[in-house]
Amino acid sequence: MDGITLGRASLLCTLLLWAFQVCSGAVTVKVAPKVEVLKGETAKLPCTYTVSPQSSSTVIEWYIEEQGKRQRVAFSQGGQGKADDGTPLTGRVTIGADATLTISAVQPSDELVYYCQVTGGPSGVGDGATMLKVFFAPEKPELTKPRSQAISVGGTTSSEIGTCVTMNGHPQPRIIWYKDDQPLAEVKDKNESPHMVPSMVKEASGLFTAKSILYMQPTKADKDSVFHCIVEYSMPGDEIKQKMSDTITIELNYPSEKATFSLLNTVPVKEGDVVNMKCETDGNPQPEFDFSKDGKDIAGQEGLLMLKSVKRTDSGLYKCTAIDFDNLDADLTGTITLNVNYIDPVSVTPAQPQVVMLGDNVEWQCKTKASTSHTVQWKKGSEVLSQDGTLSLKGVSYDQAGEYMCVGAVPSVPGLTAEASVNLTVKGKPMIEAPAIGEVGKEGDMVTLKCSAHGSPAPQFTWKPSGKESVSVEGNKAVSTVTLQATAEVMKNGVTCEVSNEHGADSKTILVSLKRAIDNSADRADKQQGGSSGVVIAVVVCVLLLLLLVALIYFLNKKSKLPCGKKDKKEVASGEVNNDIVVEMKTDKANEEAGLLNKRPSTEQ
Repeated sequence: MDGITLGRASLLCTLLLWAFQVCSGAVTVKVAPKVEVLKGETAKLPCTYTVSPQSSSTVIEWYIEEQGKRQRVAFSQGGQGKADDGTPLTGRVTIGADATLTISAVQPSDELVYYCQVTGGPSGVGDGATMLKVFFAPEKPELTKPRSQAISVGGTTSSEIGTCVTMNGHPQPRIIWYKDDQPLAEVKDKNESPHMVPSMVKEASGLFTAKSILYMQPTKADKDSVFHCIVEYSMPGDEIKQKMSDTITIELNYPSEKATFSLLNTVPVKEGDVVNMKCETDGNPQPEFDFSKDGKDIAGQEGLLMLKSVKRTDSGLYKCTAIDFDNLDADLTGTITLNVNYIDPVSVTPAQPQVVMLGDNVEWQCKTKASTSHTVQWKKGSEVLSQDGTLSLKGVSYDQAGEYMCVGAVPSVPGLTAEASVNLTVKGKPMIEAPAIGEVGKEGDMVTLKCSAHGSPAPQFTWKPSGKESVSVEGNKAVSTVTLQATAEVMKNGVTCEVSNEHGADSKTILVSLKRAIDNSADRADKQQGGSSGVVIAVVVCVLLLLLLVALIYFLNKKSKLPCGKKDKKEVASGEVNNDIVVEMKTDKANEEAGLLNKRPSTEQ
């Protein structure tokens, strides 16, 4: 075949192929490139398609692809959908009338590429691929330390710091290490410090367990470092989340370079205190310590020196010494100068109890010594009477009898005090305090009276008249209480309280009176007084009106303007009574009265 013939044949084939494509039609399929779902939930994979020209024999099929091979899991023809048997999705997959593939109880193993394939008969075949992504949040990471002993600083190889494990995540989570809240670079080279050894295990459930071991060569600066790890994982919508582990610290062994000897007491030391002194180095573990005072060895325990109930003789220079065999060149010594503050017992002169007569003078001296500047005060109760150690009382009274206290104190040392007391007794004749007046509701009632008196020796009481009596002591005075009947004589003369002792006597009379009402009687009296005044005013007004009426009658009668009729006029005598007031009026003209009385009408003459 020559070239011309070959060219013509090729052109003819091309035209026939083009005609076949035009006549055979086309199938288009659209699916979501990616569908994301949480483990255990339901996934829906939509599939839309067009077949041109339309075909009544259209078939929709869904496939999964594993290891390069496709396996059908469901299909639909003529609107009827069915799941295939013997597939990983059997029993959990359905296909809807709209060609959507639904997978329930999604598992990590369902994360595959899914193909929606549409066969349109003469129109051909078309398909689209969907990637199903399954997510599940891993558990909180667990951080553990190795079982080995403490790590020694200065080693030539890296030591295990901790292991971080997080379980049951999907997709594969990532572990990140932190030291003092700063992330550590992910280094896998075992010659580097720090470095990590990660591992990932896929469980039978399809979930992942991630593990990472941190190694490093720590320095002394890492003795207080804090380590933790976080797990970083993906969730739907390209969201990145994290979970953090608990923290750990590492135990390091490192040599000592210096020692510190410190007094643990926070306030100045005084006699009787417990003193604690602690010796420690900047190394780990702590070495053994030796203690001494003024060059003499004393016993301590594990770096702690305790002195119980110290005395002033415990003051001095204390020293601690240690040896660290990992650093023999270090000077591991420390010293403390201990000062034990003290105050001597208080000395009072005269020390014996003082007994003086009423009005006499008395004086005491108080002295003490202390380790530093101190004060001396005289007190009676809470009242400060003297600041210089001398207490002088001039012309003493009964109120000044009692106990006096001398208090020595060191202000710069809280609680460092010493004290002593003396007692003062004041003797003399009794003196009665002004008594209160007794009150009763009415004569004949019982009344209780009280009589208080100072005196030493204690006075004897006599009541006139007598009654039921009791005696008590209140401070520096004696108190007698009597209960008796408030007779007429008592109401008139009162009751006399007499007191006496070997130095003299005193007496006072206590009056007894009726109790005054403590209600609104005064207001009621004012109201009654106001009411009585109103009645008096009303009576006066009525009397005035009556007087005016009587005067008018008299005046009219005088002018003969009153119609007396034809009968004889009676004697005009009227008496009006109003509120026990009588008003009587009479005429002085007897003749006129007689004429009026004897006058008769003309028809009777």
